[in-house]
Amino acid sequence: MDLRTEKTKRAVINAFLQLRASKPLEKITVKELSALAQINKATFYLHFRDIYDLSETLERDVVRSCLEGIEHPENVLKDTRRFIKELEDSFISNEQLIKILFEGSRSSSFVSLFEEEITAVIMSAYPDHRLDMEQRMMLTYLIYGGYYTYFKYCDHGIKPVLQLIEKLSDGIVGLYE
Repeated sequence: MDLRTEKTKRAVINAFLQLRASKPLEKITVKELSALAQINKATFYLHFRDIYDLSETLERDVVRSCLEGIEHPENVLKDTRRFIKELEDSFISNEQLIKILFEGSRSSSFVSLFEEEITAVIMSAYPDHRLDMEQRMMLTYLIYGGYYTYFKYCDHGIKPVLQLIEKLSDGIVGLYE
């Protein structure tokens, strides 16, 4: 990607995050975004189909960034404690973006993208292994339960919430060993 294209995309992303931090996704227009990024609308459409495409691209990027911060994400069902400790650091480093991108109507997108991406990581790490239905259900339960618990209680302190999620997850995985 050439420098001008990179600079333009960065301007679009920064303008979007600025707008998204103060208003719902549904209220952001390409016209408003383009004006803030100091580009014309046609330039925006060279990079993205619409505002939702831009949002989904950034959402997927932040979820992947969370997983990149985990040394062995494929071990989510084998070493849950270690996975959650690494996830804690990863969430903390991406916390601001997560809060901006996944507010309001997009709140449930994070958890479904996270489950999709972690499943892809597991399948990539173990191409000959397929998660059986019980493992898939346990993974879904851990991810969705941990996610909603985290977001409901994270204002009370991230570390204590994640420590409890770690204990609960460890106990659940222990039931199936």
